[in-house]
Amino acid sequence: MDAAQALAAPPSLDPLLKLAGPDMQAVDALIREHMDSPVPVIPALADHLIAGSAKRLRPLLTIAAARLCGARDDNCLKLAAAVEFIHTATLLHDDVVDSSQLRRGRVAAHLIWGAPASVLVGDFLFARAFELMVGAGSMPALEILARASRVISEGEVLQLTRSHDLDLSQEVYIEIIKAKTAELFAAAAEAGAVSAGAAPDRCRAMRRFGQDLGLAFQLIDDALDYSGDAKTLGKNPGDDFREGKVTLPLLLAMARTAASERDFWVRTIDRREQVEGDLEHAFDLIRETRALDDTLALAARYADSAKAAIAGFGGATWLPALNDLADFAVLRRA
Repeated sequence: MDAAQALAAPPSLDPLLKLAGPDMQAVDALIREHMDSPVPVIPALADHLIAGSAKRLRPLLTIAAARLCGARDDNCLKLAAAVEFIHTATLLHDDVVDSSQLRRGRVAAHLIWGAPASVLVGDFLFARAFELMVGAGSMPALEILARASRVISEGEVLQLTRSHDLDLSQEVYIEIIKAKTAELFAAAAEAGAVSAGAAPDRCRAMRRFGQDLGLAFQLIDDALDYSGDAKTLGKNPGDDFREGKVTLPLLLAMARTAASERDFWVRTIDRREQVEGDLEHAFDLIRETRALDDTLALAARYADSAKAAIAGFGGATWLPALNDLADFAVLRRA
């Protein structure tokens, strides 16, 4: 798959959204209910970020996994809401750490309410997530999502310590995004399957689907930072470069450019001493080395692996819709 193919119109999520519509309405109601607090800044700040999430892919994945595995009850709803709270909490913390200006097309919360409030509201959302998990009454699902929260934190810290490392290997980078991003996708899918009482092999298959979906999703995020635009992305393109963050397109470009470019990478990424024209030069180097194409191709392989993980599941509704989700992860523009 080349860059032109990967940035083509994505497959529609409409079938999956239609299937999950009633469940997701119930999940949204739970989210609204558990955002409430007598401290006014908490619901205001949380709503600023949560209201900007149109797709809610992670809780949608929990619902879809549960229904694909035969769930007929509503045990998955609280788990799905908990997944969204975990995700939102990590975004609030991320934006403070990265000094991000935009999130989901809106001014980042920490620029409105301040970094301390953003961090503390993130903590509040984590606490709410655990209340929802306990309320779901599934100890295995609680263990899955609790472990995911720990792994995500480890991934965040690892990324923080290696974010400007010019010698970061592709293998270590994949481990970072597996923990930071793919773990919650994996846990969301696995928890949904567990809540449905699925057999262990099916729970493992759903976890693999979620993990590979999450890896594909993050790699496309990496690529879009060097190929998208602010209107569709909901953030400023090139932010990873400005922050000196080594993602796969940059990592591949640095490895493939001539030694004469080493000083450029050291200045702009390691020392973060950037001047006008540096971002455009980085874009040129990424295109010339086919780093973007190879990032997109790797994302496509993970999406194919995700679909293969659940190929043995039956069903003429949820299975095709989840396959479309895997394709959407790779072919989306935002």
